[in-house]
Amino acid sequence: MTPAEFEGWNTLDKRTLAVTALTLAGAAVGAAIPAVAAFVGSGARFGVALAWVVAGGVVLVGGGVLMDLFHWKAVRYRVTSDRLEMAFTLVFRSRKSLQRERIRNVDLTANPLQRLFGVAVVSIGTGSHESGGQGRLKLNPVSRAEAERLRAELLRRTEIAETDEHAPLAALDPGWIRYAPMSFLTPTLGLAAGGGLMQLSDWAGFQKGLIDWVLDLFLGIPLVLVILILLAIAMVAGLVGALGLWVEMWWNYRLDREPGGTLRVRRGLFTTRSISIEERRLRGIDLVEPLGNRIAGAARVDAIATGMRQSDDDDKTDYHTLLPAAPVATANRIAAAVLREPVSPTEAVRLTGHPRAARGRLLRWWIGSVVLLLAVFAILGFLLTGVLLVIGAALGVVLLPVSVLLALDAYRNLGHGITGRYLVGRHGTVRRSTFALERDGVIGWTVKQSIFQRRKGLLTVVATTAAGAGAYSVYDAGEEQGLLFAEESVPELLTPFLERA
Repeated sequence: MTPAEFEGWNTLDKRTLAVTALTLAGAAVGAAIPAVAAFVGSGARFGVALAWVVAGGVVLVGGGVLMDLFHWKAVRYRVTSDRLEMAFTLVFRSRKSLQRERIRNVDLTANPLQRLFGVAVVSIGTGSHESGGQGRLKLNPVSRAEAERLRAELLRRTEIAETDEHAPLAALDPGWIRYAPMSFLTPTLGLAAGGGLMQLSDWAGFQKGLIDWVLDLFLGIPLVLVILILLAIAMVAGLVGALGLWVEMWWNYRLDREPGGTLRVRRGLFTTRSISIEERRLRGIDLVEPLGNRIAGAARVDAIATGMRQSDDDDKTDYHTLLPAAPVATANRIAAAVLREPVSPTEAVRLTGHPRAARGRLLRWWIGSVVLLLAVFAILGFLLTGVLLVIGAALGVVLLPVSVLLALDAYRNLGHGITGRYLVGRHGTVRRSTFALERDGVIGWTVKQSIFQRRKGLLTVVATTAAGAGAYSVYDAGEEQGLLFAEESVPELLTPFLERA
């Protein structure tokens, strides 16, 4: 593409060079500490080690800024009456475009450095899941004003700026932070912190000294008690991490309904996020209650919509979440407001329970899973060390009764129903999900029946839709019960395939 061909095209914001330089400088400083420690630990003099590390940092920052400069000079974009186009011209040339009528989401993100320099990343997608990212373009970065302009123009919402700042559908209640530790993320972060400490001590060359110090600290204390103390320390670390992560993700949260029919979620303390969902593409909601949140009386609200952007390996944002974990009454109220219903479908219908045969299936599955785990501990204990036998026995005492309770709870949570425009289904115990899906949004039914379900007269019916996860299941319903539910939910869709007694 010649320079003349760039007339009328826009460039990315040049402040990206400063952002890249500072980002890489921070990474270099973070890597320098363990690197210097490793050099010194291997016998090198401190001055020589520092010189090598500084030189490496200069190469890293300089090379990164140079690459970013090439990228900035190579990328151009423009918005025409019917397309968004982006061109890349450097060693090779490429050109991508999206039809404006197919654009479903324009999401804005800005990390702390980008916010400091007044720029943002704009991710534009069609909602399709094509390979190679063909259904999405990313402008990284543009000025904040340009990002807002693109969002308004590409979503055909010129009146977006007129959002009533005083009447959000939902806004942050700081009290919701109490639900942050009530998830499996807390122990996961705690164990990750312990693993990270061991890795850091290995890099610095004092891992053996750390282990010896811990062994001396707990000298004379029974092994089981030592394990419990270490787990308690990990839980405290996980608690702090979960609270910090919640604050970063959900601070400044608000959910707005903008003129023109767009739901907009804005949130984030350091990295800000703006996520848009067109109401005409909304097909329902999913009330999600992880076990810890459910015990505390909380739930979150996820959108079921067509054309939703999916999280990828580089971006873990939950683009479908409309409300973080909040009191169940609040979640139902927001769900009703989002769907423009007087009462949320998830609480407007009394769900029909499933046959007792489903309870037996769940009990066998949960207890069998625990028995399999204990068998692994027993085998490894006989082959390796008796410590694993002790751990396995302790786990058996705890997990076997817990598995029975979880199975019974999972059975109580099975249910389905129909209310107005929506079909409703519920399942799960560790993560209970109650979905309300528009009946008009169902494009097909899949009926599944394993050999074990067939023996007990059970089946699973799956509503297929173009929205959300693409399929929503009603598990372990009675054969007649499940088929009648599918037929009544969407008349005539399944009827031609049914045989009546």
